[in-house]
Amino acid sequence: MSIFAGNKEGTGESPRRRASDLMPLSIVAHDLTVTGDLEAEGVVKVEGRVKGTIRAGSQILVAPGSFVEGDLHTKECVIGGQVKGIIHASERVELQATAVIEGDIMTQRIAILEGARVSGEVRMDGETGSST
Repeated sequence: MSIFAGNKEGTGESPRRRASDLMPLSIVAHDLTVTGDLEAEGVVKVEGRVKGTIRAGSQILVAPGSFVEGDLHTKECVIGGQVKGIIHASERVELQATAVIEGDIMTQRIAILEGARVSGEVRMDGETGSST
């Protein structure tokens, strides 16, 4: 038996995978501070602090208690922490109840949960300017 086997044990067929299962995940851990720009093809999850621009091909997740000082460029952002910069999301932004945004948001769709705070302009006019 191999932990890297591509099929279900004994069946000879490959397991079904969601598209998100195939996306690479990069994590900035809660005890880590990154100074400089980050770029990834898949998903970037921030649990610590980032001072710089983040570009992710698929998604940026900013966990509650985390802090980003810089612009975000991606398809989808889910924010639970603090962002000081411009958010460019070509598809969707979700602001959780613990989110604090100091900057503009440019996206096609947005969900803002009660408790989230935004100091800036929200633009949903199709011009997100997101070049991932």
